[in-house]
Amino acid sequence: MKWLTREHVHVDRVACPWLIRRFIDPQAEFILVPVNMIDRVTKETGATPFDTPGAELGHHGELCSFDAIIAKYKLRDEALAELATIVRAADTQTFSLAPESVGLAAIAEGAAMIVKDDHDAIEKGRYLYDALYAYCKLERLRKKYAAEIQQMSKAERRSFMRGRLRQE
Repeated sequence: MKWLTREHVHVDRVACPWLIRRFIDPQAEFILVPVNMIDRVTKETGATPFDTPGAELGHHGELCSFDAIIAKYKLRDEALAELATIVRAADTQTFSLAPESVGLAAIAEGAAMIVKDDHDAIEKGRYLYDALYAYCKLERLRKKYAAEIQQMSKAERRSFMRGRLRQE
């Protein structure tokens, strides 16, 4: 399936392709164009627009495109919901929503300066969002197994948590 968004990707437009490929369409193809070409390219290609003005899968109120995709595709995952808060906070610079968002925004800004193009940014961002998703899952597991891991050494705790994370 083809997906369409604006060029010059940043937080939401790197996070959304990760979300789409990871949970909706592993073979997704992304088309990135200037904002003034969105309507024409949508008609020509039949691509699904996201994170563009007026798109169903775009910003709505305080929510960002990542949130819209989660809602439309009914993705029910508590760690993914936590990741959405981080993405939203970084994308809208509402850093009070999630302390991790400050780092995500900084990484996104720096990454934009060192990648060769938008497609490179999306590809390199996959590792970052895989890691953030794992972090969100890990935080949930730390709360769930707090009593058990408190009694473990650092090495035992790491092994235990890695095992639990892989079972998720």
